[in-house]
Amino acid sequence: MTNNQGKFILIDGSSMLVTNYYGNLPKALLFEKDPEKKEKLFSQIMHNDKGQYTNAMYGMMRTILKIMAEQQPTHMMFAFDTTRDTFRREKYADYKGNRGDTPEPLKEQFQNMEEMLKALGFAVMYDDHFEADDIVGSVVSKFEKEIPSFIITKDHDYLQLVSDYTRVWLVQTKQETADELQTKYGAEFGWNRKMTSIPDKAFEVSPSLCLKEYGVEPCQIPDLKGIQGDASDNIPGVKGVSSAAIPLLAKYRTVEGIYEAIDGCNGDKELKALATSWKEDLGISRSPMKALVEYRDMALLSKELAQIRKDYPIPQALDDFKLNFDKNKAKEQFEKYGFKSLMEKL
Repeated sequence: MTNNQGKFILIDGSSMLVTNYYGNLPKALLFEKDPEKKEKLFSQIMHNDKGQYTNAMYGMMRTILKIMAEQQPTHMMFAFDTTRDTFRREKYADYKGNRGDTPEPLKEQFQNMEEMLKALGFAVMYDDHFEADDIVGSVVSKFEKEIPSFIITKDHDYLQLVSDYTRVWLVQTKQETADELQTKYGAEFGWNRKMTSIPDKAFEVSPSLCLKEYGVEPCQIPDLKGIQGDASDNIPGVKGVSSAAIPLLAKYRTVEGIYEAIDGCNGDKELKALATSWKEDLGISRSPMKALVEYRDMALLSKELAQIRKDYPIPQALDDFKLNFDKNKAKEQFEKYGFKSLMEKL
């Protein structure tokens, strides 16, 4: 990917803010289970002189300044989730139903972070009906052929956006994990950390690495989740079939392709023969046939829930995402929130 036409960095703002919130919480609060005791500890969270919570914002802003310094992007944007009641929940009421309420000190920082980023001159996008990944997917699919694009997130859903023009910098929990992954795939090309600049804790996923590490091509990620489900989003998938997903998708490409093969069987005898061929040719030990037949609707719904939309309306031109960082505004904002150590980084 050449850099003469610039570099577009798209950041999953919700993912980054949440990571920094929990990463910069006092230990006592992190391990406290009792809600009332938790609330009494809120005063220990980093805050400014007005009492506004700042631990997540501070961590995220520090990360952003580092990314800008190291990556020198020409274009940048942030996408945020505003609600869990998006079109996905209309299709499946339990979507993300396993997640607790957002803690108050984090809720407050979502709004303040969005406002601060806008004040600093960044493009910030969110919508009550769509999730951050739909917005990023729509922006990327509109502009990726004009400019090399890099998405920063912890969320594996985004892997479906990886292409010849777009890479996902998938943030790992630890730097060691990122280094191990990068070395595992980069060793044959003489990769080392000093040669390439990748954000902290991130692993760069290209189309070929997606297939090697996750067993499917980027476009098959929704199919994989259609069968395996996704516990983090409460997407059900098909119970007890997860290990068969990758070999089945290698053969049939899509969830629909698997069901075409099943529907092509006349009667139990042919179904049994198909199950046997899966065992012998694809190495699937436990037959997934019964579960696939029983949970067909769930498989198709789960795929649909995992599919990132690319039709969110993007009226902006590429130039609207040009990096336009206002240092004076940054000074004002950093003073307001008490980010003294970040002032020096300006």
